[in-house]
Amino acid sequence: MASPAIQVEVGDLEVRVSNPDRVYFPDLGLTKRDLVDYYLSVGDGIVRALRERPCMLHRFPDGLAGEKVHQKRVPNGAPPWLETVRVKFPRYNRHADELCVTKLADVIWAVQMSTVEFHPWNSRRADTEQPDEWRIDLDPMPDCPFDRVRRVAGVARSVLDDLGITGYPKTSGGRGLHVYVRIRPDWGFGDVRRAALAFAREVERRAPDDVTTTWWRKDRDPAALFVDYNQNARDHTIASAYSVRGNQRGTVSAPITWDEIADVEPDDFTIQTVPARFAQLGDLHATIDDEHFSLETLLEWATRDEKAGLEGPADD
Repeated sequence: MASPAIQVEVGDLEVRVSNPDRVYFPDLGLTKRDLVDYYLSVGDGIVRALRERPCMLHRFPDGLAGEKVHQKRVPNGAPPWLETVRVKFPRYNRHADELCVTKLADVIWAVQMSTVEFHPWNSRRADTEQPDEWRIDLDPMPDCPFDRVRRVAGVARSVLDDLGITGYPKTSGGRGLHVYVRIRPDWGFGDVRRAALAFAREVERRAPDDVTTTWWRKDRDPAALFVDYNQNARDHTIASAYSVRGNQRGTVSAPITWDEIADVEPDDFTIQTVPARFAQLGDLHATIDDEHFSLETLLEWATRDEKAGLEGPADD
């Protein structure tokens, strides 16, 4: 039997949450209301991570025991205060009006719609074709130990330091790590991906025993770490900072400090542990928008590599 709906006050708005007692995480006994409470507890952080970005929603209408739905379009019947942004998909000659978070009520509305994960674009609605975020995805292959991920994160930080660029790390919510960099919105997706590949190749040069940039998965060492530059391609999205992940452990893609990486364990950060951490530390990505960096040096590296015969980014 469905539990009675509740009204949740979020700022100056009220969001109706239906069936709040529905169990979303059976292994943890956590409900839809618990998910609402989690996102309320990290409100400033999740809004900062999603603000003004087209956002794809990973919905679980029947909880994690049921089917996952990848939803781009905001459905009819959304409240009038909810904001959207129209994005086009030229390959299919289609468009979608996607959620565009500007306030915490937008996030809670999405949770009411059974959203667990938030996957934003790396561009904003002012110009969706000009990314302002470069994403470094340290993606371990199946046999890659987490100690290797830690080592490669240190190498990535060293390259960023050499470039004079500040990166903001976070756990992926899985077995990897992400590093986000704010960039000037002066380049399209193609150039951002070229720059990301040039960076990945430099990390590979400095850690050849740990890292691969080989595009085809079947050709990679199963114990290597893949620096996934393709996460910067147009319409590719990964879980935002503070997004819960759709697994029974209730893990969170959580901002961390560089110094924490030496001792961090991915499963330390969950829907149950992150609220207290956020209350104590605040948003570790709070200053991410303070400075936007240039890709010019990385694009020079990309041109150098291409002239040396290395291929550019593979088509996805």
